[in-house]
Amino acid sequence: MTEQTLTPIMPLSSTSDSILKEARMAHERYLIKQQDADLEHAIECYIDAIKNNPSISEAYYRLASLLLIKGQISVEGALEQCKTALSLEPNNPNAHIYTGYFQCLNGNMEEAEKEFALAISNSGKNSARPRLFLSKVLLNKIKGDGKHVKDMVKFLYYFLSGSMMIMWDCPSVKMFCKFLANDFSIMSYKTLGETFEKMKLFPSALEAYSKGLEKTSQSNLFYQKMGDLSLECNNIEASRECYKRAHEVNPSDREVLIKLATINQTYFPDDVDMTIEYYNSLLEFGIDLDKIYYELGHLYLQKSDKIHAVSAFKLAEEMNPENPYYNNSLAYAYVKAELYDDAIEYYQQAIKLNPDSEWTSIVCHALGAIYAEIKENFEAAEATFNAGIVLDPNNIDIQLSLGDLFMAQNDLDKAIKTYCDAITTDPLNFMAYAKAGLALWEKDYLEESIVAFHKSIELNPDFEISQNNLGVVYLDGLGDPKESIDYFKNAININPNYTLAYFNLGRAYQAIGDKALAAEYYQMTMDLNKITEELSDKEIRSRLYDLFE
Repeated sequence: MTEQTLTPIMPLSSTSDSILKEARMAHERYLIKQQDADLEHAIECYIDAIKNNPSISEAYYRLASLLLIKGQISVEGALEQCKTALSLEPNNPNAHIYTGYFQCLNGNMEEAEKEFALAISNSGKNSARPRLFLSKVLLNKIKGDGKHVKDMVKFLYYFLSGSMMIMWDCPSVKMFCKFLANDFSIMSYKTLGETFEKMKLFPSALEAYSKGLEKTSQSNLFYQKMGDLSLECNNIEASRECYKRAHEVNPSDREVLIKLATINQTYFPDDVDMTIEYYNSLLEFGIDLDKIYYELGHLYLQKSDKIHAVSAFKLAEEMNPENPYYNNSLAYAYVKAELYDDAIEYYQQAIKLNPDSEWTSIVCHALGAIYAEIKENFEAAEATFNAGIVLDPNNIDIQLSLGDLFMAQNDLDKAIKTYCDAITTDPLNFMAYAKAGLALWEKDYLEESIVAFHKSIELNPDFEISQNNLGVVYLDGLGDPKESIDYFKNAININPNYTLAYFNLGRAYQAIGDKALAAEYYQMTMDLNKITEELSDKEIRSRLYDLFE
């Protein structure tokens, strides 16, 4: 080779040498540990090395490989970087190897073959790697074009010679040994920790993982292990902190991000913004997008962000329109946004899909409530409630809503029957007795009404409405104000802001002729009513003034 064919290499400054050395070390750590922090650091160092000394060919092709991994350049961009490296150092075997590799990625097998051949001619006894790369190109060529004797011979030659010469390829042997040592150390601490876990020796397991973290610097793996163990020991805060550390080390680890999002959502409901941030990061992976949007929808509802909730559920439903739960949640979000026609459409779709009778009965309940309370379409509401009852005869809530629907239409007979059916379904449901008592009172079935209210109070003495309503039956139905007083007082003791109970207690004292106490409770009623606005202020004043006429 003549002197004219050689390209002079500029001597590296001490600064460039130091930066390049640091870049190589970070690059090597990334290849062994696959951690994003090392990848980022290596990229920064290679860029700094080029800025400090643009004539360093090695920095160009190594930087190209890392930027390609990051997705920041295309294969064509990587090849351009290699061209720059080869223009600076045409006989650099590594530059030819990287160029050949990028040509393979680009589908240019002939060019790749040429580059690997040049790398072999410039490598001498350290040509194991380009030989093995070239053998792979030849093998792919044989598979694609059919078996040609010449190509088969060349493949065998480069494969066998490369395999034999690998022991003299110092960089490859060095890297292999580091891989082996690192993997053995990781396996040792991981196995030790898992063994302690199986033996329920959790402190010892945590110590083993901590030592693995310290000795191997495999932060992502051991932080995950420590997070899993802390979660198993119900140390939620420590678990979240470990997963955060693992995420910081390797933001591209989807599994860690899922764990972080789940823990934050489950155990830290007030930290909803951070949970949303985690789920938005998960969207970047492009996996299970519908499930992620579904979770985001619930998180936005938690924030009362109705617009984003609707958008998230809508995206989930569009990706999987046959999922009944997505349709149901989208309908609920539309209800929150007061877009009732849209809500009806998606509730109907969820009911049509009907994954489970009990669940679909609950959806029928929600849809029926819109028909009854918003649309005032009592016929549609009744049909929907009845459909829900057929799906789940034990759904007492929907039976009570059907009874309320009949009450709203003043169909007391149907209401009483429906409430009694609910009592048959669940004889221990205090609300069913309370509603039945009210319907019986409206129907003038006083004795039956008293029995129902007493049973409601027996099942739940702290239900102030039954206490008040039973007092009203005694006061206005049986004309027994003395008997009613205790029930009104009970209602007030349970709920000191129960305006109607104060008013009724005032009426009871007025009925027995105790004007002073009656006036006191009417005045308390007026004061409370300014806040609750339950009653007509005019009626309260009228009652108060009547006491002194």
